[in-house]
Amino acid sequence: MEVHVFSTKATLGAEAARQGASLISTALNKHGSARIILATGASQFEMLSELVKADLDWSKVTVFHLDEYIGISETHPASFRKYLKERFVEVVNPAAFHAINGESDPQNECSRLGALISEHEIDVAFVGIGENAHLAFNDPPADFDTEEPYIVVDLDRACRQQQLGEGWFPSLEAVPEKAISMSVKQIMKSSAIICTVPDERKAEAVQKTLEGTVIPEVPASILQKHPRTWLYLDQGSSLLLNKI
Repeated sequence: MEVHVFSTKATLGAEAARQGASLISTALNKHGSARIILATGASQFEMLSELVKADLDWSKVTVFHLDEYIGISETHPASFRKYLKERFVEVVNPAAFHAINGESDPQNECSRLGALISEHEIDVAFVGIGENAHLAFNDPPADFDTEEPYIVVDLDRACRQQQLGEGWFPSLEAVPEKAISMSVKQIMKSSAIICTVPDERKAEAVQKTLEGTVIPEVPASILQKHPRTWLYLDQGSSLLLNKI
């Protein structure tokens, strides 16, 4: 894993996007197409705003959605489908965007998306790390073993509190308790991973992810085992690290 620390979120986002765009370009040159995974949330704002500026043939890039709440509409302010469509899909017009529909039957949706994502390797996964060290919506203790590409998960209180704290919901009670998430194993199957993690509120999770044992109680710690992961931090999120 390569770890990079920057002084500002803007620089962090720009460098993460630059590396991600380079990896997508390599895939396009090699295969004539590329397949990527996109995360959402406040941690991805700066990275996505730069990634859409990349000089790439987006018409040859297929995008997979990382996670989505169960039971909220696409018009809801917290909808991750809405987030990605407004910030990415409608800007670059990719070849395809396989969104997660959290309003349909969850198991059928997991099966539908699982079949699509299993057709070919993912070239680049853009992810973040939660305050509870979740990876996608795989809260601790995460399932490291399931082979299912998409799964239904329960969101723990810490995860739901983060969503409230970031301003996506008016109250904790309004935050859904379940979601559809890409599984840990499916994320780890990606050829390359760009992980963008700004803000001091993520510092403890980052420290456990990088300097602790790989355990389901720290879901993002599994990234230690991926040979082509680039982790982008700022001064806040790297605050507790001993090895930087």
